[in-house]
Amino acid sequence: MSEFLQLVFSGLTVGAIYALIALGFTLIYNASDVINFAQGDFVMIGGMGTVFLMASGLSLPLATLIAVVAAVGVGLLLHRLAIEPARGASPVTLIMITIGASIFIKGVAQIVFDKQFHSLPAFSGDAPIPIGGATLLPQSLWVLGTAIGLVVALYLFLEHTLVGKGLLATAANRLAAKLVGINVTLILAMAFGLSAAIGALAGVVATPITLTRYDIGTLFALKGFAAAMLGGMGNPLGAVVGGLLIGLLETFGAGYVSSTYKDAVAFLMILFVLFFLPRGLFGGRSVERV
Repeated sequence: MSEFLQLVFSGLTVGAIYALIALGFTLIYNASDVINFAQGDFVMIGGMGTVFLMASGLSLPLATLIAVVAAVGVGLLLHRLAIEPARGASPVTLIMITIGASIFIKGVAQIVFDKQFHSLPAFSGDAPIPIGGATLLPQSLWVLGTAIGLVVALYLFLEHTLVGKGLLATAANRLAAKLVGINVTLILAMAFGLSAAIGALAGVVATPITLTRYDIGTLFALKGFAAAMLGGMGNPLGAVVGGLLIGLLETFGAGYVSSTYKDAVAFLMILFVLFFLPRGLFGGRSVERV
């Protein structure tokens, strides 16, 4: 029982990270129909940026703030320089653009940072918390708390603010949003900035557990994409559930089968969704956008 509980704790921790990345995918997809495979690189920017800023003498909160702002800047540049000029292009073209942007970001990261693995000290110490014969690391509580906090904040933003409702309106019908005076270009840029901030925060809280490196974003992006697909692309609740499920499946697979195949879980889930659940667990009927 203690082993099972330990795997549950580990799976939820990893799954919460995937859920945050999937939320970034969902935000951008809802606003612009773009599947942004550079989302994982925002996670890398948050983690690596915080590591190097702290190494230069800054405190953790200040280093985190600067790293998140830097990630937001990269997200806005991605929208302005790559996505906006290709407006109206096919989905495949837009996907290729985001993959190219991801490769470019990794190249710049090698120059700005380095090629080594890095970590951050745990925010609240390393002393494990015993629960039911298993142990829970304090950093896991930071990951889960950040995930819950961001989900609640995102819900309140979308449902209870004019800007958030403008984003939902843009997602539902871009032309109608323009006709009622919504600045669609600004809304789309905001979606990229928000997704970058979510990804960067995920990178900061995850780095004490997962480590970080200039190219770690690729694997995170694939797993976040799998989580978003499993939950239903475009559904925020589905993104969270999909992330947690993949984290649990990955951890239980490593614990009871073999850790060799741990990273294959996300790819298997992508294939499963494509074959058996093309709209995901919470995907609704398709909507034709005009």
